[in-house]
Order: sequence, then structure tokens, then C-alpha cells
Amino acid sequence: MTRYGMLIDTTKCVGCYACRTACQRQNNLDPDEDFIRYERAETGAYPRARVETVPLQCMHCDDAPCASVCPTGAAHVGADGIVAVDQGRCIGCLYCMSACPYQVRVRNSRTGAVDKCRFCAAHTEKGGASCTCVDACPTHARVFGDLDDPDSAVSRAIVEKGAKTIAGDLTRAKVYYVR
Repeated sequence: MTRYGMLIDTTKCVGCYACRTACQRQNNLDPDEDFIRYERAETGAYPRARVETVPLQCMHCDDAPCASVCPTGAAHVGADGIVAVDQGRCIGCLYCMSACPYQVRVRNSRTGAVDKCRFCAAHTEKGGASCTCVDACPTHARVFGDLDDPDSAVSRAIVEKGAKTIAGDLTRAKVYYVR
């Protein structure tokens, strides 16, 4: 079975927002909704200090706190490892937003339902090889693929670059970072 994951190389990210804009279009999000947010972090020391752009999105955790607190089962981890939200079952209680250690869930101001990055599940189910955010990135800072396939581009990149999850093994996240 395919278990999707992503690598984000912050040494290549220029903070251009192309991934976020593409995601908003792909998912028909309102202007005040976004599944990708950016944090800035200073790294290094003078004279080699730099500002690093860190795109944050749903980490698609194997041990997803958001799914474990959802009273209706709307938030759940699928067989492919994608953490999904069944919009028809979401009652807008916001428990998942409180439980997410990465604070990457968004509430739709019109419907009250909570949503998040879907790893472009609808796109990949139709045979698409990647996520919209990966395709839109002009610096190729993102890699998407099957974490269970050691020959996939994402698995090779994680090993080659020594990528790590942002919070260690806290939630067994499937988004890895090069920093």
C-alpha cells in the first residue's frame, strides 16, 4: 500500500507563496483560508546568519492527535496515511484545531467546518503523481511520493539530505524538512 509523504527543503524555499497560491486554487479555498502557512526563523550566527522560510502544513501524522479527539470521526487517518476530514461529518467543534501541535488546521468562515492540507488526495487518486504545491514550487524545494518505496524520489531525498520531521517522533509525521 502506498503511504504518502513529503520533503520540504527550507534551504531552497524563497517564501514566494507559489505553493500556497496553487493550493488555494486547487482546493477552491476562500481568500482567508490557506492550508500552508509560513514561519520565519533566523539561523546561523554573524557573519553567516540568514533568515529561513519554513512552510508549515498538515504533517499527516500516523499518530494524529486531531483524529483521536474528533467526536464524530470526521478527522481520520486513511489507509494511504493521509489525514482526512469528512466535511459532512464535521460539526465545527474545533477540538481538532486545539489538538494539532502544528496549528495547521483552518476553519471555513462560511460553513464552520474545519479543513487542512489533503496531500491533493483527489488529484493523486486520479493518477496525478504529485501535489499541486510541489508542482508550483519554482525552486523545487518540495518532493512528494511514497514513503514505503525506498526507490521513490521522496524516500531517496530524505536519506540523501538527512531530512527530519519538524518535531522529532512526536506524532510520527510524514512531512520531512531539510534545514
